[in-house]
Amino acid sequence: MGYLSPPPSPAPVIVYKDVGGLVTDYEAQTEQYRRENREVRLHECRSACTLALSLPNVCVYPDAQVKFHQAYNAISKEVDLGVSAKLFAAYPAAVQARLGYLTREYRVLRGSELIALGMRNCNGDNPVLIASRSQRQAVSASVRPDAAAPVAANPFGDLARKVQTAVAGAFSSPEASPRGSIRIAVADRERVPEGRLSSDAVARSEASTAIPRTPPTLADPPPLPPRRPPSEAFTARDAAAPFAMIPGSQPILSAKFLPVATR
Repeated sequence: MGYLSPPPSPAPVIVYKDVGGLVTDYEAQTEQYRRENREVRLHECRSACTLALSLPNVCVYPDAQVKFHQAYNAISKEVDLGVSAKLFAAYPAAVQARLGYLTREYRVLRGSELIALGMRNCNGDNPVLIASRSQRQAVSASVRPDAAAPVAANPFGDLARKVQTAVAGAFSSPEASPRGSIRIAVADRERVPEGRLSSDAVARSEASTAIPRTPPTLADPPPLPPRRPPSEAFTARDAAAPFAMIPGSQPILSAKFLPVATR
């Protein structure tokens, strides 16, 4: 997905690879994202696409690549210092300080570098916890901002204890507190009663022993077609019949060749 081809709002714009283009097109698209407060996530972003860094709701992945360079005229290939200055002014102050200036060649900043400069990490720090449906009430009671220690009483087994410990650890210190909401994936499995399972197994076993198995029999092969009668195009009588020599002619074959009459 490119920067100029977003999905329907309000879905986030995920830029997998955008090589840039006309600065005016990217300026207009950036202002539209700003009005909509759209989230823009960057994987690889080059040239005019770097205007996305000016958005308040932009983030980068740690392995992202953002490539900066001076703007130039598409026809003459000459650097446009005025447009280049507008590009540079749109970047956050920390990014400007890291780049220093723009050049005609690409200058690349990886996502991990931009995150260290203050850009938001698209991966975030939201832990994913797993609990059964019957334990949602106990887990929801423990997921509170004021939960600073694990819950001592735990009548729901080892899984709920692990969930509560993980939640409490996430909020144990300001540095470790997640910046987003904690997502809990709920998985519910139906338990099959042992009595029903064993009875089904016995029924299948009895059914398999009650029906005798007989080996399959092969059908008789089809009869062969009748033998064709001998051809009458050539018979022994024809082979023995002499042929007439043209008067005055000379044989061209030696005597070892057997003359055969033709019709």
